[in-house]
Amino acid sequence: MPKKVKAPRYVATHITQEASWLSFNRRVLEQTRRPDFPLLERLRFLSIWASNMDEFYAARISRAFAEERGSPSYLSLMNEAQDQTEEASRLYLEFLKALEGLGIHILEPSQLTKAEKQYFGAYLAEEVAPLTDLIRPEALPELASQALYFASGEGLLQHLIRLPESVPRLLEVPGREGGFVRLGALVRMRSDLFLPGNQKHPLFEFRFVRLAQLARSRADWDELPEALETRLDGKVSHLELEEDFPPLWAETIRIALGLEPQEVFQLPPPLDLSFVSTIVSSGPATEKFKPIVPQKPKGFAKDPFTYLNRRDLVLYHPFEDYGAVEAFALTAAQDPKVEALRATLYRIGQENGIAQALIQAAKAGKDVAVLLEGRARFDELANLEWSLRFAGAGVRVLPLPSKKVHAKALYVRRAGQAYVHLGTGNYNPINGRLYTDLSLFTANPLLTTDVQTFFTALESRHSPALPTLRTASAIREVLLEGIQGEAHKKGQIILKFNHLTDPAILTALEEALNRGAKLHLIARSTLTTLWEGVEIKSIAGRFLEHARIAAFKNNGKWRVWAGSADAMPRNLDRRYELFFPILDARAKRKVLEILQAQIADDRNSFILMPTGQERRWGGKRDGQRLGKL
Repeated sequence: MPKKVKAPRYVATHITQEASWLSFNRRVLEQTRRPDFPLLERLRFLSIWASNMDEFYAARISRAFAEERGSPSYLSLMNEAQDQTEEASRLYLEFLKALEGLGIHILEPSQLTKAEKQYFGAYLAEEVAPLTDLIRPEALPELASQALYFASGEGLLQHLIRLPESVPRLLEVPGREGGFVRLGALVRMRSDLFLPGNQKHPLFEFRFVRLAQLARSRADWDELPEALETRLDGKVSHLELEEDFPPLWAETIRIALGLEPQEVFQLPPPLDLSFVSTIVSSGPATEKFKPIVPQKPKGFAKDPFTYLNRRDLVLYHPFEDYGAVEAFALTAAQDPKVEALRATLYRIGQENGIAQALIQAAKAGKDVAVLLEGRARFDELANLEWSLRFAGAGVRVLPLPSKKVHAKALYVRRAGQAYVHLGTGNYNPINGRLYTDLSLFTANPLLTTDVQTFFTALESRHSPALPTLRTASAIREVLLEGIQGEAHKKGQIILKFNHLTDPAILTALEEALNRGAKLHLIARSTLTTLWEGVEIKSIAGRFLEHARIAAFKNNGKWRVWAGSADAMPRNLDRRYELFFPILDARAKRKVLEILQAQIADDRNSFILMPTGQERRWGGKRDGQRLGKL
């Protein structure tokens, strides 16, 4: 008789990347209900949710929009997005009532005094109307993404008003402490200042989002400005109208923008709730998190090179000071023994201590070069500005490779010896204090030599071949090797990623599970395969989880990797990332302790299952802590 084939213990449930990401944004929205969070911090998550939704329609939905419009899976995405959006509108009203207890009031124009109305009338005439565009409806297909518009007319749609983005959406009422009024509500009150002939007609709010993609994704520095100019030519993927919008006008706009009915949401105003961040910023400190005091590594800042000659250093941000990374760069810039610096820069913001240190080093005559990624989505213009600042200071901006450079590496050569910083997060001073990330500082020649090789190869437009570190598709290979090595009853795998969607890695995980391996999986945002009976965790708390770590028990001798790459085909096939092994025994123990704390977390966790997600809050084990913090 033929041998009976044993059925697999774990059967996969597959979901789309877009559906998984919307589930993540629902977890963000759930943070507005955290009983252990101060009121303004819960409100902050409403703003984050709103910004995330715009990113969803501008970028993350692009594949489904191009390939699946009208399909059941696409309609399911729209239903989930609309359900979240309607819930967010209800939450906004709940927050308005709660804010009154803090003495914060968002007033309607009818609640203003006569003198206040007169002041805002003058403000609108002097500060807003001159910056406001009055547009004919024929120009609908050419309107800008994510701007706030009003529609008006008599019978037919006749006028479109675009509010200036330079004017805050929420304005303080002079003389009323805690009093605010929305710009949009004021514009409605004085529509005569914005319509031709001082007409006064009702205004109806709307906004939409376009797909944001560069026309030439591989544009080099001399082509990047022109590529950026064409970004807004993307198709419209989403339209929001206020709930009382005239039906005939709504249909006119929908057809002009080429949208299907399910891609149009009608909501109570105000649209785009990201403006509530203004309230968070100006609100009382008693309703915000207490600032953490990050631990500073003892003995490192004073003389990092001597420190690293003795041992490696792993830091866990933001609980341990991100300023140590900036100080390392500045020390190198000012040290006369330092001969050369190299850095990969992706999202570095407008002000950046590391970038300034590199400029200082170049002005001091050191050999300084940067791999500045001009194609970092939504940061292209800022990086284009930095390329000019670097060039003016004598920093060599290396040509853009065919693949995006998303690696996080800072290389220093001092008196013939090399030192490096490798990280899981961007060299961004804001993110470095808000995201959980790992930093590794080392003088280990196995690692420093590979980092030097990485820079040299990309500068000469070659693909790096690294014996110790991993880049590009070699990251997939090391992950598959680690997973397959644990595909037995005593095997143990710990993976922590923001996104895990790579088919080969997911298949290997399923095979390892069915061979008896124990899997601990922590996925922040997107995960496209789930297994019944496997506890998969997503952590959403005060800080944005960002570190990417993989650990394999390896017959009791843990092998631990970390780096800049998520486990996605995009990252592994179309980017130059860096994944690095944690070789120092003490550093490895520390990273494993961080992972174990997150596995045990029962305060910030969601358990992801094929049937949905389950909150795990209110416990005593907080995985977003380090030591006594």
